[in-house]
Amino acid sequence: MDGPSLSQGVKRGREDLGEVCSAAGPQKTGSVMTSTMAWSPLLLALLTHCTGSWAQSGLTQPPSVSGSLGQRVTISCTGSSSNIGSYGVSWHQQLPGMAPKTVIYANSNRPSGISNRFSGSKSGNTGTLTITGLQAEDEGDYYCSSWDNSLNRHSAPGLWGNETKTCFLICEERKQTSSWLIS
Repeated sequence: MDGPSLSQGVKRGREDLGEVCSAAGPQKTGSVMTSTMAWSPLLLALLTHCTGSWAQSGLTQPPSVSGSLGQRVTISCTGSSSNIGSYGVSWHQQLPGMAPKTVIYANSNRPSGISNRFSGSKSGNTGTLTITGLQAEDEGDYYCSSWDNSLNRHSAPGLWGNETKTCFLICEERKQTSSWLIS
């Protein structure tokens, strides 16, 4: 059985917003993550619940990654010789409230209009998406997909449900400031 449909994920995500990515990611390593809506205004509400990954396609991604503005993050997608190892990987970005769009195809190619901050690579059975110079608008879900010869199918933007996903959060570093009154 395939993962939830896109519309099911959106509905479920709104209900589970308080639990988004609370089970994964750094807790206090230069970033601050909470499971409440008290996040920095830079954080956008995610529309899907991301405490797990779908593996029906034979592809595996981490359920979540996080980073701070300006940093570099990587997302891995591990498959097998029947998919990524033979055919390569594509990456798709779904920003909150938007339709998915392809950001990398055929391992490392960017479609027209995609920022060069996005790059892709492949080594063996693993594809990697790298985002440099993180911006607030990068926050969302990232999906990998690949043709799988053993399943005789390809998960593509029109066939969501066979891909895996990684929930990506941008965490703003919170700096404590002190004020002193001198009299």
